Amino acid sequence: MPDDSAPKTGHEGHAFATRMSHAARPPIRSLGFVNPPVHRGSTVTAPSCQARMDNAKHRFDRVMTYGTQGGPTHYALEDVVAEIEGGTHCTITGTGLAAVAVPLLAFLKAGDRCLMSDSAYGPARSLAEGLMKGWGIETVFFDPCIDAAGLEALWTPNTKVLYLESPGSHTFEVQDVPALTAVAKKHGAVSMIDNTWGIHHFQPFRHGCDVSIQALTKYVGGHSDILLGSVTVNSRDHHLIVRGAASAMGHYASPDDCWLALRGVRTMPLRLAHQEESALIVAEWLAGRPEVLEVRHPALPGAPGHELWKRDFTGACSLFGIVLQPRYTEADAFRFVDSLKLFGIGASWGGYECLALPTNAMLGRAVSAPLPGQAIRLHIGLEEVADIIADLEQGLAKLAG
Repeated sequence: MPDDSAPKTGHEGHAFATRMSHAARPPIRSLGFVNPPVHRGSTVTAPSCQARMDNAKHRFDRVMTYGTQGGPTHYALEDVVAEIEGGTHCTITGTGLAAVAVPLLAFLKAGDRCLMSDSAYGPARSLAEGLMKGWGIETVFFDPCIDAAGLEALWTPNTKVLYLESPGSHTFEVQDVPALTAVAKKHGAVSMIDNTWGIHHFQPFRHGCDVSIQALTKYVGGHSDILLGSVTVNSRDHHLIVRGAASAMGHYASPDDCWLALRGVRTMPLRLAHQEESALIVAEWLAGRPEVLEVRHPALPGAPGHELWKRDFTGACSLFGIVLQPRYTEADAFRFVDSLKLFGIGASWGGYECLALPTNAMLGRAVSAPLPGQAIRLHIGLEEVADIIADLEQGLAKLAG
């Protein structure tokens, strides 16, 4: 499987679904419940004053000192995510956006420069253009389809972070991650990637990344009822920088949400596989519709970025986009989405349910080419695929008014 470089768990030879069933659980030949308990707490007591002082020196090494540094429930989820991502250390945050902010603020300071993909998650862009700019950190956005030479041309001595998102979660450009991270490595910079779309199917550290960000809210939680994020790294040095920044800024995740994420991860392999298959069927059907100009699904042959996806990914998730023919207006796109019976209208994805969202008005772009028509992002859930297609068909029939 693609994440065999994960920390040793005793199940390295097993398939992904088996590993997710057994990760961070008590041994199967032990007396007790199959699921670990929830550990809640704030105050941690020590056997002596000296022991408390000694423990504080190791607070980032899972020696409990105070509730904000985490406990056994956090550690269990960290181990599972590190295994999925193929890294060595993981820090859990309270939201996906927190998982974006923590490493950016950990590795950047006033006077530094960040190169960020123009297709990055909107709140990441807002952070860069707002707080980071106010703190004297410059962000330059680059075309997500840039090659190594183009990125090299943008490089300056104060460029310290390369921030990637592949595919972009609204416009679905696939980036040449190995080529771009090689440029960053040459200059001694840190490469970060929002890997939420590529969970399990893209191994960030095998492709040159130093930091991998996940919105665990999505496929790990799987039921649209928790908010969590993670920052995974592949070295102890990077772990201490990330963990130190998270601690300094007071980031913390509820152990109850961590426990729900642990429960969600048990079924994630099945959900991912089912939703991947359904999404491809729907994408192929949409590609044949006269109302649709483009289907932006990286796993669809002929779609933008498909060759890079085929080279670097082992599968796909259930999120993709369509671009309608140029004759359709924003009002037409809204009418289509409003008419759908099985698709909720809302942000996020990775849950069990179908979602649809018009995206043109939400996009902030600096250098990317504009979309050639009205774009709609679709998340395909666990509903029967024939019902999903029937719903989209009746919606498309309403496009013309």
